Amino acid sequence: MKQIKFKCRFADTLKVLALLFFSGVSVTAQNKKPNILVLWGDDIGTTNISAYSDGVMGYTTPNIDRLANEGLRFLHYYGEQSCTAGRAAFLTGQHGLRTGLTKVGFPGAPMGMSQLDPSVGGIMKSLGYVTGQFGKNHVGDRNESLPTVNGFDEFFGNLYHLNAEEEPELPDYPKDPEYLKKFGPRGVLKCTATNVDDATTDPRFGRVGKQKIEDTGALTKKRMETVDDETSAAAIDFIKRQSASGKPFFCWFNATRMHLRTHVRKEHRGRYTHGDSEYIDGMIEHDETIGSILKALDDLGIADNTIVVYSTDNGPHMNTWPDAAMTPYRSEKNTNWEGAFRVPCIVRWPGHIKPGTVTTELMSHNDWIPTFASIAGEPDIVNKLLKGYSANGKTYKVHLDGYDQSKFLEGKTPKSARDKFFYTDDDGLLVGLREGDYKYVFAEQRLEGTMGVWAEPFTKLRLQKIFNLYQDPFERADITSNSFWEWQLNHVQMMYGAIQDVVVFAETFKDYPPRSIPPSFSAYTIMEEAMKDIKAKQYIEKNVMPKIKEEEEAASKKKK
Repeated sequence: MKQIKFKCRFADTLKVLALLFFSGVSVTAQNKKPNILVLWGDDIGTTNISAYSDGVMGYTTPNIDRLANEGLRFLHYYGEQSCTAGRAAFLTGQHGLRTGLTKVGFPGAPMGMSQLDPSVGGIMKSLGYVTGQFGKNHVGDRNESLPTVNGFDEFFGNLYHLNAEEEPELPDYPKDPEYLKKFGPRGVLKCTATNVDDATTDPRFGRVGKQKIEDTGALTKKRMETVDDETSAAAIDFIKRQSASGKPFFCWFNATRMHLRTHVRKEHRGRYTHGDSEYIDGMIEHDETIGSILKALDDLGIADNTIVVYSTDNGPHMNTWPDAAMTPYRSEKNTNWEGAFRVPCIVRWPGHIKPGTVTTELMSHNDWIPTFASIAGEPDIVNKLLKGYSANGKTYKVHLDGYDQSKFLEGKTPKSARDKFFYTDDDGLLVGLREGDYKYVFAEQRLEGTMGVWAEPFTKLRLQKIFNLYQDPFERADITSNSFWEWQLNHVQMMYGAIQDVVVFAETFKDYPPRSIPPSFSAYTIMEEAMKDIKAKQYIEKNVMPKIKEEEEAASKKKK
């Protein structure tokens, strides 16, 4: 009898093993952390992706659309108002008012990623991931701000927006070599994190630190035609190496497409069939670049265990049309309107996210650090960082502004963890708040378009405007509606809660003050700040220091 029982148990065991073998499932695979691949374009417009626009522009993006068909597509997803702000929001999980990274970074600017702030790469590295960043970085060109001393094991890419990269080729660029040396853009860098602290100090870019830096040459207009081939190939190589090693990877690929100015190689021109458009030829090429990386996942057999996120930094820079993206939302990049902040976002996670899902829930770039950390086994990263969290030999104490969205992505809860979004312009002015269905505008850009939106100041409103972003998603009611102000009057009571939310948000800066203040492009602002510093110094020397000296002398006499 015992022998029969043993045979039955042995037979059952064989059946289970056979089932596991033939279904391609293993116990170790079930427990393995998922790889994470984040794919970004630059200034990509919602309308430019056919999954969002049904191909209304006369072309399709089949590879990006594939992600949408196989995953989750957001309709209310928030980037930031410009390049540096959007990238810093994703990298740090913090609002731009905390990091000071709201202004577009230009060559030689003192602003940049602070080593006092954890990065998404650093957090994932501390949780067992190998981390790589490829393509455009744009959060500072000083050595201390490079990815490989801020949590990433590898980096290969450029550091600025494309039109800044090509400035030295402009006909009126100063011919003095010293000017280029002082103000010109750095080349495309290939960097590796090390354990050796290199004390070599560049007079412009600072101390090297624990990394190796190789400058592979300038990003010229000619190189712009194919630089995404270079960086995507590096990303694919990184993915292949980590797949072979069996280690989970976190890979962030940032295409230079579709930032202005667009330079497409000759053999890829003329693919758009509704008139000549180098921009759309570039967008078709961008989709193929995304496809090449997705194919690598398929070829390696790791697509089922890889989370893929597709998005972009900010809304379109529409004023350079036809070399520009398109969006249905109001206005464009660098304004307070939805056209600056609303961006496409698609997430694929096989076995966890239902294919072909569309959501109108809110999410933003800030949410990814808590979300990825939770998926990797650290669900309480937000609270731990408030108290002090050790990662990769450093201790960070910061206030994350993101939320863990892992349960929402997996469909375990119907509601997003986020119901608010604070809008800030590139000077660090709080210009709006979204709270659920409603957006409250505190300051507005009244110029309708052109490059002038970068020059003209925002108008601060004494009474904030209110928009219902579900009923009026394109913020047109204050332009076209005869009854907008009457409707506004009937919703004034909602402002009280919005004001309270701002008060609560402001309170968080007492214990977690900003790392830096956004720099200014304006000479008058620079002069104003300089004069304030001088006057403050004079006041202190005249009024404060003498009193301190008197108190010290009085205290000294008492001791005697």
